[in-house]
Amino acid sequence: MPAPSPGSAPPPPLAISTSGLVKSFGGTRAVDGVDLAVPAGTVYGVLGPNGAGKTTAVKILATLLRPDAGQARVFGHDVLREPDAVRSRVSLTGQYASVDEDLTGTENLVLLGRLLGHTRRAARARSERLLDAFGLTEAANRQVKKFSGGMRRRIDIAASILNTPDLLFLDEPTTGLDPRSRNQVWEIVRAVVAQGTTVLLTTQYLDEADQLAHRIAVIDHGRVIAEGTPGELKSSIGAGSVHVRLRDAAQRGEASRLLERLLGSPVRPAADPAGLSARVSGDGTARGAAEQAARALRELTAAGVRVDDFALGQPSLDEVFLALTDRTASDGPGRATDSTREPTS
Repeated sequence: MPAPSPGSAPPPPLAISTSGLVKSFGGTRAVDGVDLAVPAGTVYGVLGPNGAGKTTAVKILATLLRPDAGQARVFGHDVLREPDAVRSRVSLTGQYASVDEDLTGTENLVLLGRLLGHTRRAARARSERLLDAFGLTEAANRQVKKFSGGMRRRIDIAASILNTPDLLFLDEPTTGLDPRSRNQVWEIVRAVVAQGTTVLLTTQYLDEADQLAHRIAVIDHGRVIAEGTPGELKSSIGAGSVHVRLRDAAQRGEASRLLERLLGSPVRPAADPAGLSARVSGDGTARGAAEQAARALRELTAAGVRVDDFALGQPSLDEVFLALTDRTASDGPGRATDSTREPTS
């Protein structure tokens, strides 16, 4: 990391630093030379599809797997040589609830508090504060197996911060949740970070990374293919993005061909059968993108394609991810999978 210039604030310390991290299962590289630098006190998003290598990387950083090559440090502690020091500063919430479904919410938190060394009174007081903060007081005496999906994720995160960790790993914490429950989990993440905890968030949801992460690493095939702030990633693929809604969905094919020729970039169909979107580069500036988009709209109109809605905006993270993974789709013989099992021998 370069030295700060005179009079400038020093860079924040790193919660996580990795260099050339590799992990293979059989002939498959689940993690293939990953370099990360995660500033303390931030939410760092690790974004990628199923099988990209996200969970494997988290397990290495949490000392649950040994890397085959490379280095990884958590608050300066080497994950191989100082695993106990790493474990004393981290907590992990995996993809599936780790609490006991036959116990109540209170019983789970009190039990974990006792295992962490709290007195019975302190464990109960801490559990009551967490249940209240996470909106679970009314369900505190209900068995966890009777909780909704969103409530299970909240109790799981509560269990992870009974002792406030310096670093919290959240591995796809909102998978399968409805929008309201996802928003509740997002608020919890923001509150945890506001108290000084660093969060490493893995997710498949681009809007989740956009909402929460200060910086994002995009991982595919076990490699980091892009890294930066959400704004930097969006600007890396073009100055803008056009979104078109046609009056007649039957004209989508014609509109797609016209836009691809006019904009010089792939046109993607939206979920709406009358919708299309495409990146706009222009001359690399917002003004150039606006002029190119205006020309495209004029050409569509002149060709008799009826447009109900035409908007120019910043590319979404969805478009960033699709553009980045399209570039790497032909790399390597196949995708590494987090589900590949570690050999038992």
